[in-house]
Amino acid sequence: MSRRGTAEEKTAKSDPIYRNRLVNMLVNRILKHGKKSLAYQIIYRAVKKIQQKTETNPLSVLRQAIHGVTPGIAVKARRVGGSTHQVPIEIGSTQGKALAIRWLLAASRKRPGRNMAFKLSSELVDAAKGSGDAIRKRKRLIEWQRQIELLHIFVNP
Repeated sequence: MSRRGTAEEKTAKSDPIYRNRLVNMLVNRILKHGKKSLAYQIIYRAVKKIQQKTETNPLSVLRQAIHGVTPGIAVKARRVGGSTHQVPIEIGSTQGKALAIRWLLAASRKRPGRNMAFKLSSELVDAAKGSGDAIRKRKRLIEWQRQIELLHIFVNP
């Protein structure tokens, strides 16, 4: 048991234009080398492109994309008797959102395209529709978790 007190829950601040916490979480993850104003420019351009592509509320598209990519479980390595086993562990909503944002940004960085705003907007629209690289990563994680559970059934009858 820890001798120190429990850590306080930090609430994410909201961004200045949309007053949305998800946008601010996205800005903080896209941030590189401390250039926050550039990160805000990229996000706002991407949101504007989403508005032009879908002609709906871009924040609802963002929310839908993150909800579609958010995993319910994560795979963690555990050492048992000298060997390392992959164990699926349930994760909370905050950690799931952080993972989803990280996957969306990684998938959009891999995309071919002109600039980051274009790639991010395309990935968010695809994720909201149920396709895209980030959605495939989540499906791969679910498949991997099923295989691990089957192996544990055979190993520990």
